[in-house]
Amino acid sequence: MSSWKECKLGDIAKLSKKTWKVGDELMPYIGLEHIEESKLRLNAIGSSENVASNKFRFQAGDTLFGKLRPYFRKVIKPNFDGVCSTDIWVLNPQKGIDKDFLFYFFANQELVDISYSASSGTRMPRADWDFLSQTLWNIPPLEEQKAIAEVLSSLDDKIDLLHRQNQTLESLAQTLFRQWFIEEAKDEWDVAKLPDEFDFTMGLSPSGSTYNEEKNGMPMFQGNADFEFRFPSNRVYTTDPKRIAKRFDTLVSVRAPVGAQNMAKEKCCIGRGVASFRYKFDNSFYTYTYYKMHSLMEEIKQFNETGTVFGSIGKSDFEAIEIIKPPFEYVAKFQNEVKSIDDKIILNCEQIKSLENLRDTLLPKLLSEEVRINL
Repeated sequence: MSSWKECKLGDIAKLSKKTWKVGDELMPYIGLEHIEESKLRLNAIGSSENVASNKFRFQAGDTLFGKLRPYFRKVIKPNFDGVCSTDIWVLNPQKGIDKDFLFYFFANQELVDISYSASSGTRMPRADWDFLSQTLWNIPPLEEQKAIAEVLSSLDDKIDLLHRQNQTLESLAQTLFRQWFIEEAKDEWDVAKLPDEFDFTMGLSPSGSTYNEEKNGMPMFQGNADFEFRFPSNRVYTTDPKRIAKRFDTLVSVRAPVGAQNMAKEKCCIGRGVASFRYKFDNSFYTYTYYKMHSLMEEIKQFNETGTVFGSIGKSDFEAIEIIKPPFEYVAKFQNEVKSIDDKIILNCEQIKSLENLRDTLLPKLLSEEVRINL
């Protein structure tokens, strides 16, 4: 017989509404924009010196749940004290509830779906605590809560380690590029234009009637909305691709904002908000292409200031960008020496995706008793 008990959500978690006021001490700040969608991690941390209204305080280990448009599944458990947007719930466990278990409980897709189904507001729906706190859930004993959290935390620890490793590896590759092609650039290298070294394709959007999220057709990217650390996340597909990026092409957003950068992990359709780049003299030199384009981003991002409504950069603008063009042999040597670093980043990204899928598959099974842990 199961030892799990049926509880109201309000008996599992409680809201904390400790307030930070403008003028109080400086604190790290988390807004919804700092929480990655469905990834259970932060993409950045802000500062309270840049906010102009009162916020909620949180402590290390609290669960933060984005109540605005809850279907985005913006859930995080920071390991530091700080303040957060008032569109984020700060959640503490009730007696008999493990704080790490509470985090995964709120990250469970079933709870996310229920919070959205009862949300208020059409264009900007917000989860309703009064409703959600009365919903019923089966909860395991404390010992099993801790065991469940430990299993899921071990996966997140591996994911975090791979993310940190990728940051280190990419920083190393950028340093090597800067050393080879900027600090040690040769006077005799040619001054050229971007098309003299790279082939590029400006995106073209298919008809909206061909878009779907059921994975019919080819992955499509309209802009930087789905860009992640290195590869974009496949969300929208099209059955009628117009312009194609090849695997490992460098992708650059060309419309509001200009200058976000990613890499195509597979053949994909690019809409009018994206351009793709590859090295003209050997399309397999994706490492050199990626870091060369990264080195040009400050110049490219200046086009965010152009346009009457929003920034954009066009084909003629790319064609006019002046570059230093190293000899092919020198580029090939860099590609051969640094490619292994880049390939490790790519492998880590694949492992991160696999671990995230495993965690998100296990999570609902562990919280529904479909999978049990032997204690």
